[in-house]
Amino acid sequence: MTLETASRVATVALTAAAISLLFRHTLIADRAVPLTLQGLAVALMAWARWTLGRRSFHAAASPTEGGLVTTGTYRLIRHPIYSSILVFLAGALVCYPSVWSGAAVGVSVIAIAIRIGAEERLVRARYPEHAAYATRTKLLVPFIL
Repeated sequence: MTLETASRVATVALTAAAISLLFRHTLIADRAVPLTLQGLAVALMAWARWTLGRRSFHAAASPTEGGLVTTGTYRLIRHPIYSSILVFLAGALVCYPSVWSGAAVGVSVIAIAIRIGAEERLVRARYPEHAAYATRTKLLVPFIL
């Protein structure tokens, strides 16, 4: 299986997990702190998508034309969109802890790990400057991870 195919499968799994939470009414938090975190996650995703522009919408991991993006949220985090998804899902899991929610979040974490692995390898191969960027920028959490 190619990296692009693996990332497409991961995207389908991530989307299915989120939809399952939505239909079970367990995606949007119902308490102030988790809901605030979800709001911050949406803001982070919007900022990251704004920074990438049209380049941010593709189902498979595939480096796009235009060079390595290291501005905006990408100054601090290499994968802010995935960070925002994880924070959003954590808010849902805190409010609606169950085997189903845990499984959906678990599938999402695995799918995101697959996507990140594929993207890191493909971007590194296309943009040699990614190695230096990766040494100074955290993967998902600024200053930590």
